[in-house]
Amino acid sequence: MQMIPLVHDLSGKNVVIFGGGRVGARKAAFFLPETEVTVISHSFSPLLSGLGGQRITLDLSSLDDRELTHLLDGVFLAVAATPDQDLNNRIGKICREQGILFNNAAGEPGDILIPSVIRGEHHLLAISTRGASPAVARFLREHLEASLPDLDRMITLQERLRTALREKESDPERRRTITRQALHDPSLWEALAKGEELAWRIVQERYLQ
Repeated sequence: MQMIPLVHDLSGKNVVIFGGGRVGARKAAFFLPETEVTVISHSFSPLLSGLGGQRITLDLSSLDDRELTHLLDGVFLAVAATPDQDLNNRIGKICREQGILFNNAAGEPGDILIPSVIRGEHHLLAISTRGASPAVARFLREHLEASLPDLDRMITLQERLRTALREKESDPERRRTITRQALHDPSLWEALAKGEELAWRIVQERYLQ
């Protein structure tokens, strides 16, 4: 399995999730509210409540390939999250034939892996073990979230510093050196926990004189 990470704009794209259980709810939460999501299942987990999207009540196990293909009409990405691996694999085969991106929660691997994600106002980090250990991906996500609680503030601070440096420093390499020094400055991270303006005063005194 040869995969590379990408960040994709799903605006206006349709995602369909087959299976409305705990796994299907988790997959739906990943894609919502960034894109249109439809969950198809004979029953739906309470975890789907309040997430938004559409629901279609169907007994998927009773559908033939033609009916499954019809449900995939106009779909950009499909997720098979039913407990029936044979059904999931059937959905995956149809997706490959139709050129639809596919993620399989249980069964033969699809061509899409859904990573563990850290989201902020200014950052998006995706972590994957290629399906080998979801627990490790979750551990790394939780570790990074706990270790870098002020990452958004640092990104904003770096943007302000880069803007100021473009006016004061003509040498691009010197600008890169200063921004790296600020990023690795423990006192700035400590100040960010108390507020961005306090950290900005330190930047001005230490890096913009």
